[in-house]
Amino acid sequence: MTTRILTGITTTGTPHLGNYAGAIRPAIVASRDPNADSFYFLADYHALIKCDDPVRIQRSRLEIAATWLACGLDTDKATFYRQSDIPEIPELTWLLTCVTAKGLLNRAHAYKASVDKNIDSGEDPDAGVTMGLYSYPVLMAADILMFNAHKVPVGRDQIQHVEMARDIGQRFNHLFGAGKELFTLPEAVIEEDVATLPGLDGRKMSKSYDNTIPLFGSAKQLKDAIARIVTDSRAPGEPKDPDSSHLFTLYQAFATPAQLAEFRAELLAGLAWGEAKQRLFQLLDSELGEARERYHALIARPADLEDILLAGAAKARRIATPFLAELRESVGLRSFREQVQVAGGSKKKAARSARFVSFRDDDGSFRFRLLDADGEQLLLSKRFADGKSAGQASKRLQSGEALDVREQGEGFSVWLDGEAVADSPAFADAAAREAAIARLREALAPSE
Repeated sequence: MTTRILTGITTTGTPHLGNYAGAIRPAIVASRDPNADSFYFLADYHALIKCDDPVRIQRSRLEIAATWLACGLDTDKATFYRQSDIPEIPELTWLLTCVTAKGLLNRAHAYKASVDKNIDSGEDPDAGVTMGLYSYPVLMAADILMFNAHKVPVGRDQIQHVEMARDIGQRFNHLFGAGKELFTLPEAVIEEDVATLPGLDGRKMSKSYDNTIPLFGSAKQLKDAIARIVTDSRAPGEPKDPDSSHLFTLYQAFATPAQLAEFRAELLAGLAWGEAKQRLFQLLDSELGEARERYHALIARPADLEDILLAGAAKARRIATPFLAELRESVGLRSFREQVQVAGGSKKKAARSARFVSFRDDDGSFRFRLLDADGEQLLLSKRFADGKSAGQASKRLQSGEALDVREQGEGFSVWLDGEAVADSPAFADAAAREAAIARLREALAPSE
């Protein structure tokens, strides 16, 4: 069975060692599993919650995209995209918002921390709290549930958000699934030993604390950062306690078992802190050196990064667009061309009918699909320069005028005014193609 894995990083700063060890590295390792279907994204909508500096957000998007690729993410195997390139995500966020209990969001760690801080300083409890911060867990739920991820690699501080995504998805399934599990309920995945790395001062490595070690700075910048790691006052020759040293914890996140055992023994034997920091530098420089070169080469070619991300968005939307159409229908946002049940009338289930679905393609053009009563695609239109032209074509197909259907290879095309305006999918054989043409004619026949 294929396991779908999804994770992302908020684009508000330069990637640091904690991002790499806690999210990027384990996610990329997981993506190499032949049984994994991996989705990795730049969480740039989330960035707007924390940052109002457009230049910083744009630069961070570039740096984080280059980081994932430099660290070895294979975009032929994984789906790699920007959150903001998937318009279905904010729409799903609203659908989920409408089933999310306020009490659930009241318990979110980030919101509670802001409220507690305000109360401690004598401020109004909600001072400075935006709806973006408050409803952050719903947007994260949409990120996860849109692609029905089974597993979500996260830091320990994000476990609650994955659990909330489960709660929200379960509620939606209960209300609108009609016995079908619309959403897969996700599980958080954590590497126990390195999910949260200590920073230079021993607290969690975080841009908020200004205690990070840059991931792809120069070798000198890396060495200078490691030199600032806080240690105790034990002199050279005095035994050091590895288990109480965050320098040792950092080393542990990147060392082999043999390297770690040797380093532990040397600390217990009195290795000087200066020499211990040099060992950590050598270990990290060896781990990151080649990736650092790839990173700077990618940063120098932003147009190439843009092409990669747009291709990833197109790949992601091939899943998101039809799935959102299914979710819209499940909540009652349906076309008026479908037969609907009148409130208070017969309880007999309304019959499903063929329907047109209009959408905007990744290149900005306008298209439509014709789906039969079972949701199977009968036609996919050509690309139109504007929505009006696409609407006129679909309207004419529904007008009852004689259809010009022409067989073409394993499928068929529909023509208007001497031009093919829509094509069918390919069919297994001539019988299947003829059956589809019959369904097409039935779907577009004028109502009696």
